[in-house]
Amino acid sequence: MDIINRLSILVACYNEEKSIAAMLEKLATVELINKTEKEIIIIDDASDDLTCSLAETFIKNNPGISVQLFRNNKNSGKGKCLQLGIQQVSGNIIVIQDADLEYDPADYNRLLKPILDGHADVVYGSRFRGSEPHRVLFFFHTIGNKLLTFLSNLFTQLNLTDMETGYKMFRADILKKIILKEARFGFEPEVTAKISRIKGIRIYEVGISYFGRTFEDGKKINWKDGVHSIFCILKYNIFSRK
Repeated sequence: MDIINRLSILVACYNEEKSIAAMLEKLATVELINKTEKEIIIIDDASDDLTCSLAETFIKNNPGISVQLFRNNKNSGKGKCLQLGIQQVSGNIIVIQDADLEYDPADYNRLLKPILDGHADVVYGSRFRGSEPHRVLFFFHTIGNKLLTFLSNLFTQLNLTDMETGYKMFRADILKKIILKEARFGFEPEVTAKISRIKGIRIYEVGISYFGRTFEDGKKINWKDGVHSIFCILKYNIFSRK
């Protein structure tokens, strides 16, 4: 395996003016193991608040950090943002980072270690494993997440505990070969279905912390996205396997 020395951080964001500046500061200060470099790729999904302006200010104030900013002309969804971001990466590893403060970049090294040690090709950060801090929220969201994970595992024959996690880390050469189609949150079941079919793929899972948001805080995913996730699990595991 080639030496892996750069982490590409994909930040898809839409109307996150309350959290984007603090999140980018966390990304700027996090220190990665094995002297791994980092680049930040921000994809603004046509925000109509100050998200893009705050990202531009961060770039201006941090000339020593590799940061790129792209902006969609119209709101297209998380999946479309990630598809654009994947095309721009120069790193050997890719991690998905939401622009809110639910997931802590301090956990990157937990995800990186199995890949850098040569054990894993893909690492999922599970909100349901380990002893890290977790905000207690939304009973039915938890049940829904576990139901979606169970249904996904049923078809992929994986034993994940958190398929819907926002923290997914991939070797870049693997993720770049996958043709992704989902525009919104269907990215999660789609990419899980497609990586599960790669011959010899090594998927790991590590426990992470989770600082969940309420809808008042700006949380965007809802029950309709859950229904669509079920559709995507069936679609990409049975009817559309390419």
